[in-house]
Amino acid sequence: MGNEAEELREQAEKAREDRSLAAVSLTMAVLAVLVAVASLLGHRAHTEEVVLQGKSSDKWGYYQAKNIREHEDVLFNEMAAVVASKDAAAVAKVREKYGQEAERYKHDKEEIQEQARELDREVAMEMRRADRYDLAEVFLEIGLVITSITLLSGRRIFWHLGIALSVVGVVVAVMGAVVH
Repeated sequence: MGNEAEELREQAEKAREDRSLAAVSLTMAVLAVLVAVASLLGHRAHTEEVVLQGKSSDKWGYYQAKNIREHEDVLFNEMAAVVASKDAAAVAKVREKYGQEAERYKHDKEEIQEQARELDREVAMEMRRADRYDLAEVFLEIGLVITSITLLSGRRIFWHLGIALSVVGVVVAVMGAVVH
C-alpha cells in the first residue's frame, strides 16, 4: 500500500500540471481506497473462516468423544449381560445405569453433530464470502493499474476500461457481502 500512496502522490502532481488528468487521478485515489476496503474485508472473512473451522473441528472432536463413550457404555452393558454373578439384581442395576448412559450419549451426540454441521455450513459460507472479496480485490487492482496507464499514455480508453473493471470489482464485493 506504501507504493500505491507514492504512486498516487506522483499522479496528483501530474494532474496539477495537466488539468485534463485530474479526473483520472481522482478515480485512482477512489480505486485505491476501494482496493484497501476489499482487501480488509477479504482478510476479515478469511480470519472468520479460520475461527469457524477451529470451532467446527472442536465440535467434531467433542462428537467423537461422546461417540467413544457411548460405545464403551454399550460394550460394558453387553459384557455385564454375559458375566456370571450371584447378585442378579446388582448386575441388572449396573446394566440399567450403563444403558441409560449410552442412551444419553447417543442423544447428546445427535445434538452435537447438528451443531458441528451448522458450523461446517458457516465455514463454507465464509469461504465463499472471502473468495468473492479476494476476486473483487483483483478486479479493483487491475482497474487501478489500467486506469494509471491513462496518465502514461494520455488515452482515455484506459480510464474507461479501468472504471469498467472496477465496477465489476465493486459488484463482486457486494455479492460477497450478501452471500448466504
